[in-house]
Amino acid sequence: MAWDDIPDWAETVSNALLQALRERDPYTYGHCRRVARNASLLAKAAGLNVYDRKVVEFSSIFHDLGKIGIPDRVLLKSGPLTMEEEKIMRIHPIKSVEILEPLSNLPFFRDLIPGIRHHHERMDGLGYPDGVKGDEIPLSARIILVADTFDAMTTTRPYRKGRAHDHAYKELKQFSGRQFDAQLVKIFLKAHPTWGDIEEDISEEFVAATYRRAA
Repeated sequence: MAWDDIPDWAETVSNALLQALRERDPYTYGHCRRVARNASLLAKAAGLNVYDRKVVEFSSIFHDLGKIGIPDRVLLKSGPLTMEEEKIMRIHPIKSVEILEPLSNLPFFRDLIPGIRHHHERMDGLGYPDGVKGDEIPLSARIILVADTFDAMTTTRPYRKGRAHDHAYKELKQFSGRQFDAQLVKIFLKAHPTWGDIEEDISEEFVAATYRRAA
């Protein structure tokens, strides 16, 4: 596939869906934007071509879109999830794919599906939803997982303060080869400190207010 295989309205669609997510869950909206930025930069650092980098970027934008369909009592819970709640949360990659399915007749949007569905798979096969492992996991999904996990660890939620970058780097390195693609972790650890911070348009106060509303 080439750059001109990407529909010129893809950006418009992504912005519309992101705004819907922003109203539903502002934290996840900001998370998807940050993950998309870091995953795209990781894909570039890993040597992917322009088209494949765009696939990674848009897959990242949509990777948690299915959380729109997760009940507030689970999605916005201010504390650890029970086993039953975790089971509900784990269907979000499938829901993300279902939301995007009407566009999958187009090659570009069809190429987004593997990264979205498999972004919680692990190299050791202990991930979800399908339990695939190693090179069976699409490269786009392996890239998203690194960026996704780093952002989850380093951002503040109303019930948990974000960890320092150095702490997150150590976690990625510790689970390299088991949870994460070892080569991608190596590339990320070298490149990420040079990328700078992403500009935010969602305040912590706005996120906290949403959680209070759901409480």
